[in-house]
Amino acid sequence: MIENSKNKQGAILLSDDLMRRVAEKDDKAFEDLYVSTRPAVYCMILSIVKNPSIAEDLMQDTYMIVKKSVENYEPQQKPMAWLYTIARNLCYMELRSKRYTLLDEEVLLEVPCEEEQESQALDRMVLEKAMQVLDEQGREIVLLHVVSGMKFREIATTLHQPLGSVLSKYNRSLKKLQKAIER
Repeated sequence: MIENSKNKQGAILLSDDLMRRVAEKDDKAFEDLYVSTRPAVYCMILSIVKNPSIAEDLMQDTYMIVKKSVENYEPQQKPMAWLYTIARNLCYMELRSKRYTLLDEEVLLEVPCEEEQESQALDRMVLEKAMQVLDEQGREIVLLHVVSGMKFREIATTLHQPLGSVLSKYNRSLKKLQKAIER
């Protein structure tokens, strides 16, 4: 049995080899792919559709498509970019179909439960603000970095943008969030 390569923190590294194993119907490889990419894919989808339940549905659809069409993946050392392309296309198809309307003034995330710690409630408030005040690209970069823990270099590669542009957009988005929260 082939063992997945892992980084120093023990996280699974996405690779063309992992994608090949998924294409060979290796259930463990697909599980590893899902577990290691799910948070980032969900955040990216949420940044586009702005609705957690729709984002969850589209995330599941993304992985169903991945499982069915993984043999179409062309090895280029960019599995995450391939996943994002599938997810983004699903989001835009969903928005074009107009089966759902985007939430403008409704609460975008559940109100924090009383049992949640203060930091979790603050995180939720920041996410709600991000959904309301940031443009799509700003939301995507902030969510990918803050929620998914992606490094800026990874975000730049995934979004096909220069690192400087991603850093600049992230800083402008944080300033915009800070102003909105202060109000």
